[in-house]
Amino acid sequence: MKNPDRRSVIGGGLVLAAAPAFASDPKVSFKLPDGATDCHHHIYDPRFAYMPDAILKPPFATVADYRKLQKTLGTSRDVMIQPSTYGTDNRCVLDVLAQQGENCRAVCVVNSKVTDAELKKLNAAGVRGVRVQFGLGNPVGADEVMPLAKRIAGLGWHIQFNMPPEQLVQMESLLLRLPVPVIIDHLGRAIDAKGPQYVTVRKLLDSGHGWIKLSGAYLYGGGTAPDYKGASAAARGYIKAAPERCVWGSDWPHPDATKKLDPVAMPDDVTLLNLLAAWASDEKLRHRILVENPEKFYGFDPARRPKAN
Repeated sequence: MKNPDRRSVIGGGLVLAAAPAFASDPKVSFKLPDGATDCHHHIYDPRFAYMPDAILKPPFATVADYRKLQKTLGTSRDVMIQPSTYGTDNRCVLDVLAQQGENCRAVCVVNSKVTDAELKKLNAAGVRGVRVQFGLGNPVGADEVMPLAKRIAGLGWHIQFNMPPEQLVQMESLLLRLPVPVIIDHLGRAIDAKGPQYVTVRKLLDSGHGWIKLSGAYLYGGGTAPDYKGASAAARGYIKAAPERCVWGSDWPHPDATKKLDPVAMPDDVTLLNLLAAWASDEKLRHRILVENPEKFYGFDPARRPKAN
């Protein structure tokens, strides 16, 4: 293993060459069901060059590394999310889908320049949505969201959003009008169950149009480990409002915890998974969030649930 303070050059920029973070406590507090899905993780593979001007250039974290995490947590399906580091270069996405097979889906990043042929290729490989992320290079502009949504509607895709709270609130009307399902990353950055970003996410959920990722509790000031009090209040509120449109994600390998400016503390993956037991104490409800909802949203086959790791 390389020392954490060593650096290597990739894509014209510096990137930490430390090993990715793994859960330190091997004790998950509940038994995961067959087909349990991690609906939000990233892969950073040295075979694919980072964008030279990427804001986040975290340590490499490969499929082999991620499989170790799956064994620790007990998840058996996953959804790889294209990180901002790769921009609109989805080669890593396609590679991950090929390695993981039928138990993996992905969300890509494309803008208005994408061709119909590329969309078809991504769809055939297992991509099921487009990520729009503001604040980290903005490869998809706000003015491209509606035209892009119209183009992907025929594929049955969704749009996934990650943006500052004030922008989420400002775009509320547009999000409600999009012709595809909308899913919001990381609890909508809510730090309680009453702030404006929480209210906007609740409107999306209450409309039947929106979904929420129960992920990133350690981000954006929602409290401290192990309970993340403010983020947990938001998560419980979302689950109560729309349990059929909530999914869970690890956010591994936690790229925000490796950035130089305003880094957050590296979270423990088991602690993050155990939060779900605190948010959803009922086994049937956790099964819905971990298994049934991802099957519906990402198109996993209910008849082919892989055994828990």
